[in-house]
Amino acid sequence: MSNTAVDVRTDHDGSIVVQPHGAMDLDCAVHFRQILVHTVRRVRPLRLILDLTDVPDMDPINLGTLAALCDLADDHQVAVFMEHSSATMATQLTAAGVPPQRLRPRPSHPLVTVRSETPAAASMSNRS
Repeated sequence: MSNTAVDVRTDHDGSIVVQPHGAMDLDCAVHFRQILVHTVRRVRPLRLILDLTDVPDMDPINLGTLAALCDLADDHQVAVFMEHSSATMATQLTAAGVPPQRLRPRPSHPLVTVRSETPAAASMSNRS
């Protein structure tokens, strides 16, 4: 049996947050899929957020479930976002078919490069 637990909570803005804990493998695939499908089809929140902070690894079955979830959620007008995935998992999710705009990386994951000016350049631009 898998050591994966799945917490489901309602956030302050009404979003449903699903947070699995542990490796996502075949043992938890059916239960995980049932939670996601029930949430999208029956609860129908404006947003469904999957918090992947505590998921070190995910098998192809669960990756495919998350890719299919995006299409199902679109059909039911539920916005789905996957937060805090590792860089490796983000790559696997996009390869499985999850649109990149659905991914919200961990803060240390550099998807966006921020350009900073050196103090000398900043002072030069302020002189105009």
